[in-house]
Amino acid sequence: MADISIRIQGCAGRITLTRSSALNALSYDMCRAIDQALQTWQDMPEVSLIILDAEGDKAFCAGGDLAEIYARGSTGDYAYAQQFWRDEYQMNARIAHYPKPVVSFLQGYVMGGGVGVGCHASHRIVEGTSRISMPEVAVGLVPDVGGSYLLARAPGHLGAYLGLTAARMTGAEAIVAGFADHFIPRARWSDLISQLVISGDLKPIKNAALSVPAPQWDLAQIDHIFAADNLAEIINRLDSSGDDFANKAKDAMLRHSPLAMGTLLRMLHLLRKGPLSITTALELEFRATFRAQEHGDFLEGIRALIIDKDRKPHWRHTLSSLTRSEILHMLTPLGSNELVISDTSHLSPEESI
Repeated sequence: MADISIRIQGCAGRITLTRSSALNALSYDMCRAIDQALQTWQDMPEVSLIILDAEGDKAFCAGGDLAEIYARGSTGDYAYAQQFWRDEYQMNARIAHYPKPVVSFLQGYVMGGGVGVGCHASHRIVEGTSRISMPEVAVGLVPDVGGSYLLARAPGHLGAYLGLTAARMTGAEAIVAGFADHFIPRARWSDLISQLVISGDLKPIKNAALSVPAPQWDLAQIDHIFAADNLAEIINRLDSSGDDFANKAKDAMLRHSPLAMGTLLRMLHLLRKGPLSITTALELEFRATFRAQEHGDFLEGIRALIIDKDRKPHWRHTLSSLTRSEILHMLTPLGSNELVISDTSHLSPEESI
């Protein structure tokens, strides 16, 4: 397959995204190929660990390939995207639950679907160009691919800030937020991969990692502002703060889909209340994404930012018109369409909204 290289090298299962001209955007076929390789290697004793990396300097993976989803969804064919997400989320869960070490090398842009591939690995490596984000609310979707799980686990209410504003994290920030583990300069990656391939020993990762300065986030300010349980109060607190950080955060939120942001806040509340697991997160995410084309802002968001690029989306709601019932509707159980992942940590229907 031209967009991805899958092979066994030494004692490692190697998965390399090779679609660098498209910032390694993740297609449906790529998702299925990754999942199939992981299943194949799981019980092979000669494969000691998995290495996930990507060609090119600009991106590990800048997200999912949205053009086909838009082309089909705009004609009323919602099933394609729904099946894509169903299979992609199974792949995300498989990476997170994998019984062997999974090492990911995350250069450049790591966004959306790229987070789902790279940031559930057991050993996540970043470097100076790494820029990690969950920008889904900008296109009318909730942070998915297990991203809501990572956001819910972030210190304090940092996850709400990152998810609602779609802020990009540096490698150092991603480590603090729980999206990455080790900072290793890119120049050392080739030698490190060679060592992993030959020995399967993970110690060289820790030996190569550098300490990095603490991010400049004011976590106390973030906690105060983003602890609010509704969008209007968050905007009010940003207004009251009025500094450069608050103004930038407010400007970002005012560009994003109110329905997607409101749904994300509710998801984070549910996940923080527990059970907090990637399985629970993916199940909630699927309820929202399953409805996102017909009942949400997703297709309009893609049109405005990806297809027409006018950056003038016409969202279904304003911050003032959005109601709690509309948010809850996005997360109600799907009945026979529910996502089912083989794990014991699930939301029961009565806990779902």
